[in-house]
Amino acid sequence: MLQRFSSRLARCEEIAAAALAAAVTCFILTNIAFRALGSPLYWISELAIYSMIWMTFLIAGAVFKRRQGIAVTLLSDLLPQTGRKLIGLWVDAIVLLFALLLVWLCWRWYQPLELAQAGFDTRAFQGHTFNFIYAENTSTLGVKKFWAWLIVPWFALSLSLHGWANLIQSLNQWRTPTQEPTAKT
Repeated sequence: MLQRFSSRLARCEEIAAAALAAAVTCFILTNIAFRALGSPLYWISELAIYSMIWMTFLIAGAVFKRRQGIAVTLLSDLLPQTGRKLIGLWVDAIVLLFALLLVWLCWRWYQPLELAQAGFDTRAFQGHTFNFIYAENTSTLGVKKFWAWLIVPWFALSLSLHGWANLIQSLNQWRTPTQEPTAKT
């Protein structure tokens, strides 16, 4: 069930990233047209930047799920099948550890419990925690930046799920007996 959910989430992330890639293209072309007409829309540039950031984080989660990231396989190519499985297991564990650390850092960054204790009053929250995450606005869009930054906690949770699913898959493969290729004479 975890594998299916992780795969479906990765597929949704791919679709959302593709939609954002199309949106970035449209934003840039629109901005070019308005600049050519002598009336640039500055907020479109910022929107394109945030769309590109979201697209990158979304597709990164799907790439990790599918194990399609860039890898240096010099060492693992020299090892027997058991060694390759062990390295794959180690990589999946490190990815999961990184994802869980990122979840913890995002929790400390956003401090949702402290915000709730302050009655969702951002000024009281800031005075109590000296955390101004909820106060800063974007340059031209006029939106609070924490909305744009929500992609980081999303990525952390998504990567945790994908990392957990991949680790379980690696553990299941570890239990499966391996057959070394036999040398042909």
